[in-house]
Amino acid sequence: MADAIDPRVDVGHVHLKVSDLERSIAFYRDVLGFELRQRVRHEAAFLAADGYHHHVGLNTWESHGGAPPPPGTTGLFHVAFRYPDRRALAVALERLLEHGVRLTGASDHGVSEALYLRDPDENGIELYYDRPREQWPMDAEGVAMFSIPLDVGALLAEAAEQ
Repeated sequence: MADAIDPRVDVGHVHLKVSDLERSIAFYRDVLGFELRQRVRHEAAFLAADGYHHHVGLNTWESHGGAPPPPGTTGLFHVAFRYPDRRALAVALERLLEHGVRLTGASDHGVSEALYLRDPDENGIELYYDRPREQWPMDAEGVAMFSIPLDVGALLAEAAEQ
């Protein structure tokens, strides 16, 4: 298929409009664990994992002091951060709980396990890990994703294992 996107393409970063830069930096740095890589005065910040230039951009250029979009409007549904394995996701869950972050959902999708939450500006966030492809549920049409409640207790138990 000549018009198909190159399969090596991936999502490099997400850049979010936020109302309070300091509050958002604290969330993405202290709660999720991203490293603050750069600031642009009091207007923008760039955070990353593993020394990358940035996975998350935050700015107040058009949104300082603003409110989240009301329900029933278009915009970002959520941004998803993929963890390398189930234990790393479990450690992330522990971190969320330590910071008093309320989950808005937790699902087993067959291909992945996912935690859902909101940042201080009500942007949706998914933290997940993909199961190995050979474990993905399949049917005659291909990948057969589903959504059932995630056993959060079992996930937390994995964080305690060494």
